[in-house]
Amino acid sequence: MDSTEVESDILRRVRTLLRELDGHHPACQCDRGMLRWTLHKKIDQNPSNSSVLVRILVKELERAERGDFRHYIIPLLHTLMYTLIKAPCISEELCGRVYDFCKKLLTLPKPFCTIGLDYATRLKVERTAPGTLYQRMVISEQNLKSDPYPYQEKIFIFADPELLSEAICNALLTDTEAAQVSQSPRACMCCVITHAMQAALGEGCDLGALKGRLQDMPTSEVEHWFQQVVVAVECAGSEGSTARGQHTARLEEIYRALLSSSQAGNAPLGGLQDTPLPNPTISFHLWTEDNQLWKELVLFIRPLSQSCEPDCLGQDLDTFEIQDIVSDCECCEQTRFSVLSTDSGIERDLPVAVEEPLAPCGAETEQSRLHRRGGIKKKPSPLESVAFLQAGCCSPGLKPPVKLQKRSGVPQDAATPVQKLHTARIVLLGDDRILGRLAQAYHSLRKRETRRVFLTPRLNLQFYYIPVVAGQPNTSAVVDHPSSGHEELCEVAGYLGRADPWYESNINTLCHVIPKLATMPPSPSKHLVTDLFITDVIAYYVRMGLQPVCFQVYAVKIFFNDPAQEPAEDVFLTELCTQGQDSISHRELSMTKKKTTLDGPGIDLTVTYRKFVVSDREKELDMSLRSTGLVMKAIPSQEAEDLMCLNVTITEIIRTSNLSGRSFSAVANRLKTRNITVRSTEQRPFTVRLDKDSRRTYRNVISLEVSPCLEPSYCLQKTRTMKFSLHETEDVGLVKYMPKSLLLPINTFAGVTQ
Repeated sequence: MDSTEVESDILRRVRTLLRELDGHHPACQCDRGMLRWTLHKKIDQNPSNSSVLVRILVKELERAERGDFRHYIIPLLHTLMYTLIKAPCISEELCGRVYDFCKKLLTLPKPFCTIGLDYATRLKVERTAPGTLYQRMVISEQNLKSDPYPYQEKIFIFADPELLSEAICNALLTDTEAAQVSQSPRACMCCVITHAMQAALGEGCDLGALKGRLQDMPTSEVEHWFQQVVVAVECAGSEGSTARGQHTARLEEIYRALLSSSQAGNAPLGGLQDTPLPNPTISFHLWTEDNQLWKELVLFIRPLSQSCEPDCLGQDLDTFEIQDIVSDCECCEQTRFSVLSTDSGIERDLPVAVEEPLAPCGAETEQSRLHRRGGIKKKPSPLESVAFLQAGCCSPGLKPPVKLQKRSGVPQDAATPVQKLHTARIVLLGDDRILGRLAQAYHSLRKRETRRVFLTPRLNLQFYYIPVVAGQPNTSAVVDHPSSGHEELCEVAGYLGRADPWYESNINTLCHVIPKLATMPPSPSKHLVTDLFITDVIAYYVRMGLQPVCFQVYAVKIFFNDPAQEPAEDVFLTELCTQGQDSISHRELSMTKKKTTLDGPGIDLTVTYRKFVVSDREKELDMSLRSTGLVMKAIPSQEAEDLMCLNVTITEIIRTSNLSGRSFSAVANRLKTRNITVRSTEQRPFTVRLDKDSRRTYRNVISLEVSPCLEPSYCLQKTRTMKFSLHETEDVGLVKYMPKSLLLPINTFAGVTQ
């Protein structure tokens, strides 16, 4: 195909992708969700067309801005940036056009200005040092050791074996393992070297000779040249005034030193070649334990090689000392010998340490410190702990805690949080029920961090959700939902799809694609398709989906008809449902039959709630009625509805009398609230089910209280404040600046478009 035909074909594909955003789905339903994937795969096959696609996408972005087609902007921009990161070489002129367009987005409301600022910041570095974005992505995702860029990332896929079939779980496990087989640290370092050289030198880089030279090198020498390239690229990217030409000259110098003089001087102009972007590090987990998420995060921060034996984690991870976690674990006790100390304890008496050479380009080096074993550790002050917690639980839109240091009296260096070098990307596969488990685990993690801070100042936690509905569930987790369809079990995915069309197009379409691919009969091409598609889509989602949608977590306190039984406390994210209970005593059964004949089915309830109004003024109301059950939904059915309130539907039984006798009819009472109390007037028990999951069913309930779940760190600081100001009812001091409600952020491509 000549250049004109290639450009026409790419433009046709881009326009087809935009028509899908308008609701015009492709004629073949199997192509839904694959248009973006096939477009990028076509460019990977011929990387010289990357510039053609970027140029077309820039034109379409400018056209969308002029024509006020704002729903095109974010999908086109994500497609463009992903192409630009993977492209072997993009001209400075073309990169500058993309940068200028991103700056224009700063005048638009959220999320356009947020995404525009993020991409403009990245492109500013990429213009100076081509290949920086690719290099940083590979280093962090593959956990390659690099002092100039020490960040690490990992993807954790969690699936509930009670909700997904064994075939789906096995297929996902096989695919994630296969994606890591051909990726060694050496191969990833070679990818960084070759991509950086081609991005800077363009067609002047003899990629074939370079790959052959790297293949013949020992691993230690490959690592040496890898560090040289990383330092050169990061230096150019950190120094904004450095010209692109100086960066190119520096990499050309490394390129000629890496190759022999004869090879470097006769570089053929054979065109650009593809340097694949390695798949990110992915681990697949069957979610079988309640605290499994927290355990995996601790192991990510401190692997077993740095901590203790695996049995230690199963015994009691909560007994670790937070400042030196895992190293002093009780199960890893070692013999300690008494040693006569000659240390006076005065800092000036310490021997003079040999000064280490400074890292290139001003990279920060950690000063050597004197470590003492068995000494008394100074516990962090409450204000320092709260500062860490506040930095970890801040949700989008809240004030940063920078100005709090002057008010709280915490020294500047003491309140500065530890730099977060680790990012854990948690991907949930399933329906609303696994998100209910996530809300439980997240609430438990926040409470644990409030007691002892460890993960919060060190880990950046990101949540992602891919809806998957199996045709035949594995166990009885859906006993109470025998006829539930996709819409009923995937309300969160439906809301995210309405708020973000790009999420709907790329992620919601996987709901039935993953089970279909998992149950395909064995064929030579099956593993190729699943490896390329499912793994690539998950990687694209976690790389480009950085805009959170925050869902309110609700707390429920449940009281039982047995006075000796302690009330239960739990949380839910999507739904709370109550129904009358069938199993009651024979005496109550006879009385119930008589009352049912007179008053109709159901039980008498007293409902007390605070009416939700736009002005946010609280007005408490109560009502008494006879009901067969109620449903509280936290996920609105329409995008325009408030995400921070409960939609309660109470099925009321109305009795009417006429000449033919008594008759009963059911009427749905609907109300909006954030706080509600339901009590059985007759002390007759009912059942409560949380998040549509029959495994989370409470029986013999006579009363329940529902309210927005409070952030545990807020509760801790509120309690401390109340000790000194008993008569204060409003938040004062540090509490005013802390998030009050516990919100669960789930990342999408655009967040909620205003």
